[in-house]
Amino acid sequence: QVQLVESGGGMVQAGGSLRLSCAASGRTFSGYAVAWFRQAPESEREFVAAIRSNGGITYYSDSVKGRFTISRDNALNTVYLRMNSLKPEDTAAYYCAADLLLRTTPPYNYWGQGTQVTVSS
Repeated sequence: QVQLVESGGGMVQAGGSLRLSCAASGRTFSGYAVAWFRQAPESEREFVAAIRSNGGITYYSDSVKGRFTISRDNALNTVYLRMNSLKPEDTAAYYCAADLLLRTTPPYNYWGQGTQVTVSS
């Protein structure tokens, strides 16, 4: 079992930055791939970024490529999502998810509760 807790969300103006954190506890976190997804009101959950267990491979959606960076510190059992040049369309609840396999789509076995990001214009 892996427990995930996101933090770092908040309200920011367009063009600003935030760093989300996904802290894990439970089983050996370093063996799990982690992804970030987001869901805006009345929209489907969409893939944002993913990172392999050792951090050697990363994937990004086209909408965030060049602006967001996913990274991890396995010694701290934490994955980060650095978000720069934020746009109002980035407004959503952001969720981290973990699984043994690296995917850009669900299913992921473990999910956090989400953290809200609101970008004002």
